Amino acid sequence: MTIQRRRVAGLLLLPASLVVVAFLALPLVLLLRYSLNRFVPGQFMVEALTLENYAKFWTDPFYFAVLRTTLMMSGGVTLLCLALAFPVALFLARTTTRHKSLLLMAVVLPLFVGNAVRAAGWMVAFGHKGIVNWLLEAVLGGAPIDIMYTPTAVVIGILSVNMPYAVLTLQSVLEGIDRAAEEAAISLGATPFAAWRLVTLPLATPGVLAAGVLCFILAMNAYATPILLGGPRFQMMAPLVANQILQQANWPFGAAVSFVLIAVTLVLTAAANLSLGRRAA
Repeated sequence: MTIQRRRVAGLLLLPASLVVVAFLALPLVLLLRYSLNRFVPGQFMVEALTLENYAKFWTDPFYFAVLRTTLMMSGGVTLLCLALAFPVALFLARTTTRHKSLLLMAVVLPLFVGNAVRAAGWMVAFGHKGIVNWLLEAVLGGAPIDIMYTPTAVVIGILSVNMPYAVLTLQSVLEGIDRAAEEAAISLGATPFAAWRLVTLPLATPGVLAAGVLCFILAMNAYATPILLGGPRFQMMAPLVANQILQQANWPFGAAVSFVLIAVTLVLTAAANLSLGRRAA
C-alpha cells in the first residue's frame, strides 16, 4: 500500500516536475553554456569552453563594486523591511477589529501595481517639484532636496515593493502564536518588551527567516527600481545583466554575471538559513 501511494504521489508530481525542467532548468543549462562561450564584436559569440567571462567579473574592480553595492543594498533593505514590517504584522495578527479584512487589503493592494509603475510614481513624488519637496517647503519650511537618482530613492523604492510580502509572511506566522505564552511571561514579571523579545520573537523566528530571505532575494534581483530611481550612475546586478545582453549584445558575459548573481544569492540565503536555524535550535 505504501509503495502504491508513493507511485501515485510521483505521478501527481510528474506534470509540475516537467514544467519546472522545461521552463527553468533547461534555460539555466543553456545560459550556463552561453557563459562559457567567448564574445567577439561583430560575431555575437564564438563557441568555446572558457572561464574568462567569470575571471573578467571577479578581477575587474567595476563589476566587483557593482556586486558589493547590490549586497549592501539588499542587506540594508532586508533589515529595514523586517524592522518596519514586524510591528505592522503584529498589529494585524492581534487586532480584533471588524475592519481587519480591509487592513489586509490595504497591505495587498500595492501588489496589484507593477514595479515599473510604482517606481514611476516615486519618480513623480521625488521630483524637484514633487510632493516630498512640496511638503518640505510648505509644511516644514525647508529647502528642496535632491532625492531622485540617489541610493536613498532606491532604498525607498525597493522597500515599497518588499514590504507587503514581509508583512503577509510575518502576519501568518504571528497569528499561529498563542498569546497565552506572552501573557504568562508578563504575569511572571516580564515587561512587555522582554516578553516580546524572549517569547514572541523566538516563536516567530521561522516567519522572520522566511520574510528576510524573500526580501533579500527580491532586492538582489531588483531591476526596474534601480534603473528608474537610481539613474545611470547607480549600478546593481540585474540592470548590469540586462545592459550586457540587450545593449552590448554580450551574451556570454551577461550569462556569466547572471550565474554569479544566482550563486551569490543562493550561498548567502543558505548560510542565513543555517545560521538562524542553529540559533533557533
